[in-house]
Amino acid sequence: MENNIHENVLEVRDLQTRFRVQKRVVNAVNGVTFELKRGKILGIVGESGCGKSVTAHSILQLLPKVGHIENGSITYYPREGEAKVLTDYGPKSREIKKIRGKDISMIFQDPMTTLNPVYTIGSQIVENLRKHEKITKAEAKERTIELLRKLGIPNPEIRFNEYPHQFSGGMKQRVMIAIAMVCNPEILIADEPTTALDVTIQAQILGLMRSLQEEHGTSIVMITHNMGIVAQMCDDVAVMYMGRVVEFGSLKQIFTEPKHPYTRALLRSVPVLGMGKDDELETIEGSTPDASTVFEGCEFAERCTQARPECFKRFPKDTTYEDGHKVRCILFEENENG
Repeated sequence: MENNIHENVLEVRDLQTRFRVQKRVVNAVNGVTFELKRGKILGIVGESGCGKSVTAHSILQLLPKVGHIENGSITYYPREGEAKVLTDYGPKSREIKKIRGKDISMIFQDPMTTLNPVYTIGSQIVENLRKHEKITKAEAKERTIELLRKLGIPNPEIRFNEYPHQFSGGMKQRVMIAIAMVCNPEILIADEPTTALDVTIQAQILGLMRSLQEEHGTSIVMITHNMGIVAQMCDDVAVMYMGRVVEFGSLKQIFTEPKHPYTRALLRSVPVLGMGKDDELETIEGSTPDASTVFEGCEFAERCTQARPECFKRFPKDTTYEDGHKVRCILFEENENG
């Protein structure tokens, strides 16, 4: 039956997520399309406010009350059984609750606000495990302690009974990974998992995620604004701007053959090995527009050094090359089909 397993574990097609804030409509996600290959790591990258986190929360239907998915589909292909169209389920449905935390898990951006301060670390991990698997408390505790040990938490038998305030930032993030990984999910969504950590702890956390991915064959969606993390961790990359994927390709395609002016600008704004101390990083002109702005043409046109008059008048189309590299830019439309 191995041959019948779908190549992609997740497919997002034309996803549109809106927020209604009083009389304003915010187009947070505006027609996003990408696929996550089975056993691979996909990086979703872009500046703050580009819709990365909203895309992640849309997959698991974890949107606030003012947000809703207006259009598009999100399809999950389990290793066993039928494909599941997640957008067919309501946020409180039994189906989505069964998938959340078991088949698809999420490491949230801020463990300080995600972990419950009045419950022990152990009880919070055990709760997720027992919600999805029929095992005893003793078995759940044993599995939790083993996972804490594997994640590099010293004296896990003692730390099991401690509270979040007794853990450092790096240790809290390990606990978040434990909660997400305890049921061996097929998909792990990591939303800026190393934001508040120093570079040494950051490297340890990324190494842990990589080893868990290799051991269990987990597919990972890595949401970040850090191109260094993308270069270190990812197989494929989706570059987002103003709620749209403007470029999608393999890590090599994005880093050695970037096409979209925004992708190129992002890459020029990060330090690289071998850079001289007098070399200056470039900045992207202007700032990200408000998400409720209505555009007639390309959202990036006002900040783009290669913009043509046409760019301000109509939306660009997606251009797909034979090697799977995709770009959404008027400059490349005439080269359609490679």
